[in-house]
Amino acid sequence: QVQLVEFGGRSVQTGGSLRLSCAVSGFTGPYYCVGWFRQAPGQEREGVAAIAWFGNTIYADSVRGRSTISRDNDNPNRVYLQMNNLKPEDSAVYYCAAVARDGRNPLRPTYDYWGRGTQVTVSS
Repeated sequence: QVQLVEFGGRSVQTGGSLRLSCAVSGFTGPYYCVGWFRQAPGQEREGVAAIAWFGNTIYADSVRGRSTISRDNDNPNRVYLQMNNLKPEDSAVYYCAAVARDGRNPLRPTYDYWGRGTQVTVSS
């Protein structure tokens, strides 16, 4: 059974930083992409960043230059999202997802497996 668990969501002030972690377990297939998504109340789920197995990355315009997605070199089933210079509009539930169905558009929320999410709140 594939499971994804997110860690690291918390409340921070504007301009602060945090690192989210995603632990993937139970997946036995090769070379899968992991994406981070977020969803604020009343809004659609938005792709934030994604990383392919061999390290290619893609970012949403809203976070590019402020965020870094990475995979643990020793454990590629662990993926991180470092977010800096946080803004109130970054407040949302953040989800990680694994195994993108659309490899050409990994920021689309069309993944096979999802975590339950972790709350990030940025206060002004």
